Amino acid sequence: MPPRKKSSPFMRLMRLRLVIPLLRGRHAAQNTSRGCAVGLAVAMTPTVGIQMAICLVIWLFVRAVRPAWTFNLIVAAGWTWITNVFTLPPIYYGFLVTGRLMLGNGEGMYGFHEFQTDLDSIMAIQPQGYEWLWIYLVKFFELWGVPMFVGCIPWAIIFGWGGYVWSARFLRNFRASQRHKLVDHDPAE
Repeated sequence: MPPRKKSSPFMRLMRLRLVIPLLRGRHAAQNTSRGCAVGLAVAMTPTVGIQMAICLVIWLFVRAVRPAWTFNLIVAAGWTWITNVFTLPPIYYGFLVTGRLMLGNGEGMYGFHEFQTDLDSIMAIQPQGYEWLWIYLVKFFELWGVPMFVGCIPWAIIFGWGGYVWSARFLRNFRASQRHKLVDHDPAE
């Protein structure tokens, strides 16, 4: 057996927090796939900082309204981590460009550098406590408004659907290989 390559600490963390819960989940594959879909859909919204709380609210709402259609909350919360302070600028810029194109005002486009400068000026504000959420939301809406919120919709749909399809296929293949290993294993050997 060839020696295993050592992975980076970041990749080990991602495997531990994102892939292992998928593999070890005792829920049905559909339940886990829905969690992946909800997490990725929420991740593709301009709500970094409260995405896990949004997943919790969606989970509570779904359990109250339609208990038979539930999803794995841990998996959903984990998949919101793909958007974070490091990936925020390019993703938000993508939302803004998509939204402006969808709304038909593409002539007001500006480059990523100008967007990054505006975003840095917003993030430089140092509010106290939970006040940051309101201040950032107001500043985002003043600067980019509706285009950013409209632009996130197709990304949320595409990533949510893609996450569901990918995780369902991944889990189906993984569980089939596990069953195959159990059947092929002969303890007498």
